[in-house]
Amino acid sequence: MTDADGNAWRRRSVLAVVPPARARKLAKVPFVELADGRLQGVVSSGSDIERVYVSSLVAGTHAYHCSTNNNRPCGGLRGAPCKHLEALADEAVLQYGVDRVARYLRVDAGDGVGSGTDLLARMDTRHEPTPAAVVFSRFLRHLAYLELPDSTTALPELHWFPATGAVR
Repeated sequence: MTDADGNAWRRRSVLAVVPPARARKLAKVPFVELADGRLQGVVSSGSDIERVYVSSLVAGTHAYHCSTNNNRPCGGLRGAPCKHLEALADEAVLQYGVDRVARYLRVDAGDGVGSGTDLLARMDTRHEPTPAAVVFSRFLRHLAYLELPDSTTALPELHWFPATGAVR
């Protein structure tokens, strides 16, 4: 279904999803997004299976923060980004590609940048506490959709959500 301008896709409520730049393993970083002017996500604890960290890096200012889902600061924040932030940045590069992440964070990727950790090394970062609740809440909402039974019935709250296989 195409109009004279070839813009029928603009009137649809679904858009094609941009596939990941490379495959990711979701066990370490189950949730990563470029949203709200930040690279943000949820990172699993390396020592406690029941603990997760909410990590974020602000675009432009490169202010970072990492805390547990109940706002306890990460013990690895000692004047530099912790290993959770490095894992988040590395997974963002896998999900979105180094160029897109660098553009979003407003950092010069230049030559020799192949990972999120490389990008972090090029930034003048500083610690600035930010609340974890919004990011963690979005993560939990995404998990809830995974628990729904398979169905072809539309979910009203997801009418805006990009669907795979949509025609442009």
